Amino acid sequence: MLALNLPGFIPKIVEKDGKRTIFDPVRQKYVALTPEEWVRQHFVNYLTTRKNYPKELLANEVLVKLNGTSKRCDTVAYSRFLEPLVIVEYKAPHIPITRAVFDQIARYNMVLHVEYLIVSNGLEHYCCRIDYDRRSYSFLEGIPDYRQLSNQ
Repeated sequence: MLALNLPGFIPKIVEKDGKRTIFDPVRQKYVALTPEEWVRQHFVNYLTTRKNYPKELLANEVLVKLNGTSKRCDTVAYSRFLEPLVIVEYKAPHIPITRAVFDQIARYNMVLHVEYLIVSNGLEHYCCRIDYDRRSYSFLEGIPDYRQLSNQ
C-alpha cells in the first residue's frame, strides 16, 4: 500500500479467502484492506497514539439516518459522556479533497451536530471547527489533541 502523510505503524494484515484484510482495533475485527481502509487505520492510529483520543471513545462506520436514508460516518469520536465530538471522513489517497467531500461530512453533521469535522485522504488532512453561535466555521492549523476538545 501507499506511504501516507501520517506516522507509520505496523498494522496486522492477513489474507482470508484470497483477500487481504487489516485488523481494526476499534471494531475489534479484520476488515477488507481497501485504500480507504488503509487511510482509516493509519489515521485512527495517529489519533490514538499522537493525539490522545481514547480508542474506547472512537467508533468506525457509524450509522446515521438522513432524510430517510442510511449513511455511515467513517469515524466518530465521542466525549466520556458519549456525546459525539468529531466526525472524520476518509478518502483513498488518489481521491482529492474537494468541496464535495466537505459537503458530504456536513450532511452527516446535520444529524450529529459535532464541533469538529476532519477530512483526510492520508496525504492531506483538514480540520474545521464549527461555531454554532456565529453560524460559521474556521479551518484549524492541525488536528486538535483530544484534551483540547470542548466537553471531552
